Amino acid sequence: MTGLFITLEGGDGAGKTTQAELLESWLAAQGCTVVRTREPGGTDIGNEVREIVLHSRGHIAPRAEALLYAADRAHHISTKVRPALERGEVVVQDRYLDSSVAYQGAGRVLDAGEIRELSLWAAEGLLPDLTILLDLDEDAARARLDGANKRFDRLEAEKSDFHRRVREAFLALARNEPDRFLVVDAARDAETIAAEVRERVAPLLAASDTTRAR
Repeated sequence: MTGLFITLEGGDGAGKTTQAELLESWLAAQGCTVVRTREPGGTDIGNEVREIVLHSRGHIAPRAEALLYAADRAHHISTKVRPALERGEVVVQDRYLDSSVAYQGAGRVLDAGEIRELSLWAAEGLLPDLTILLDLDEDAARARLDGANKRFDRLEAEKSDFHRRVREAFLALARNEPDRFLVVDAARDAETIAAEVRERVAPLLAASDTTRAR
């Protein structure tokens, strides 16, 4: 029995957390067993890595940053995601390897191909069944973050040009793998977006061998 692996990607402020919550609720209503998780984080070790890469006050060299994300990914996939998929559960995950390619590859101006290979090695080749890309103009995203009145983490605090490169990288990834990606206009209201997501997820769910109440 194998489950369904769904990831949500996009720039900071695009609404991934909201859409992950709405998707989790809908899947649970369909009788699915859902594991909702995130990267970095999702495990005790992952939360420690998250604190370093997002909230450390000191400088982190770009390659060191990429390796920290990969270390988190290796542990997270091995100990949480794969076991859930093997149990036939649906994993809904906030960020995965595409974020590394976009943020460390394009954002930090490292080699995107090398970052992808590092991530695939860490995850033993695991790719999502569906990646939902919440696409939002970087200026609109920043306005949302400003309106939330929260303290920015290390990535959120980067300049507009950084976030523009990240957005362009995400869109390029989606163009290269159209069968895996659903690109959603994240400027719309949350319920409209959620309906579009459900429309794409429903046939995958019907065709999968996920654990559901009988």
